[in-house]
Amino acid sequence: MAKSPRADSATETPRRGHARACGDLLGDIAGTSFRKFGFIQASVVSRWAEIVGERYAKVSTPESIRFPAGKKSDGTLNLVVEGAHAPLMQHMAPLVMERVNRFFGYEAIAKVAFRQGRVAAAAAPKPVRPEGAAVPKELGEGLRQIADPELRACLESLASKLAGSTGTPTVEPVTIKTITLTSRS
Repeated sequence: MAKSPRADSATETPRRGHARACGDLLGDIAGTSFRKFGFIQASVVSRWAEIVGERYAKVSTPESIRFPAGKKSDGTLNLVVEGAHAPLMQHMAPLVMERVNRFFGYEAIAKVAFRQGRVAAAAAPKPVRPEGAAVPKELGEGLRQIADPELRACLESLASKLAGSTGTPTVEPVTIKTITLTSRS
């Protein structure tokens, strides 16, 4: 078999880079794809709820911004809007243009175009977690006997969260319909 054109691993130089978090790379990647679809700033998409308000952000999302050739003003903002909310958003177009232009700091948008479609649901807010409290004595002594430090740390964290909570966990009741079947003879 022919030898690989790569040098022997013993003579290769070691890597000089270090591991990087995915979030560090995401901004560069997202910025390129946002620019491809007409967004100068990716923050228009990520901060849409701040720009137009929560009420309108739930039913609309920016799709692209198209500017005339060679210009960065008098652009057209293309919005995807939930079907039933399209007439409302058409009436709100001057307000949306004003808020987007205020966000940019100049008259970037002159027109808003709408397309009916599904708007991705926003991420659900993170649940409120109870603050950790001191681990009760009786639990602390028992946890010290656990040899695995990782398991002991997890159990201590669980015990402190349970000690910091009040009452028992609540679960929403589930209703189940019962169906009675009768047979004919």
